Amino acid sequence: MAGIALKPSTRPSLFYLLGLEKRINNHFVDIRDYKKVERIVFKEKPEIIFHLAAQPLVRDSYDEPLYTLDTNIMGTANLLEAARKFGKVRSVVIITTDKVYEDIGKPRRFKETDELGGYDPYSSSKVGVEIITKSYIKSFFNPEYSIRTLIASARSGNVIAGGDWQKDRILPDIIRAVFEKKEKLVMRNPGSIRPFQYVLEPLYGYLLLAKKLYEGKKEFSGAWNFGPEEKKYLAVEEMSKKIFKMLKKGSYVVKRDKKKHEADFLKLDIGKAKNILGWKPRLNISRSLKLTLDWYQDFYDKKDVIEITDKQIKTFFEKI
Repeated sequence: MAGIALKPSTRPSLFYLLGLEKRINNHFVDIRDYKKVERIVFKEKPEIIFHLAAQPLVRDSYDEPLYTLDTNIMGTANLLEAARKFGKVRSVVIITTDKVYEDIGKPRRFKETDELGGYDPYSSSKVGVEIITKSYIKSFFNPEYSIRTLIASARSGNVIAGGDWQKDRILPDIIRAVFEKKEKLVMRNPGSIRPFQYVLEPLYGYLLLAKKLYEGKKEFSGAWNFGPEEKKYLAVEEMSKKIFKMLKKGSYVVKRDKKKHEADFLKLDIGKAKNILGWKPRLNISRSLKLTLDWYQDFYDKKDVIEITDKQIKTFFEKI
């Protein structure tokens, strides 16, 4: 197993906490550097590739639009081109986002066939990723003519789990406010509805999808949504209150920021993944939050995070 990434940008970092640098063939490389990416692909000889490398933050994309576009669009093109030249990759899953759909400002569930369109630089960069991926599928990896390499894109909702300390994400923001800063959470968009789900839910979907592609099943090439069931969606404020109640501490203050637009409604239609791929969400939001908060509580209690992480992974896959 091998990985390409930038050095972790947060402290603490789950990458180091789990000792992953000792458990995989690790390459700290900027995905925008095509020559290095190509060299690693030829060295590691992958049969399956999961592409998650990105500038992943909507708000940062307003501050660094060119970096966001370059990393997300050209980084994807670099990886696909390296895979094309290597010629022996059998399965590629490109992870984008639920934010690739045209923001119509109204509550609706987006299907994979709905119109794409990015309001902010991050969202538009991920639309670019979808377009580049589709172009490479048609031009070089067309399943109508060959099944040597099959490619799919996965559009996932917001994930939660222990070990995330990234900025401008509601769950890590709550954790920092409660456990570290001992202050009120600053909430920007209390009414925003997000497809919150436990991180292993979509990851299991990616694994299923990669397996189908690896087996040469060309009907699984294309785009796929992964999110919670329709009745499991929560507004940011509602989820925050639920977390504070479970922790028995914490509070918040609303300070809206209209300078950096963020979508109010994000809902995904997961019918395709359920009916064709055989995937479905396993955990409700209460169980997802409990697993997440238990992880952070154990971390701040200085318990063995490798042990609790392994236990949570095992528990999840036992349910499946």
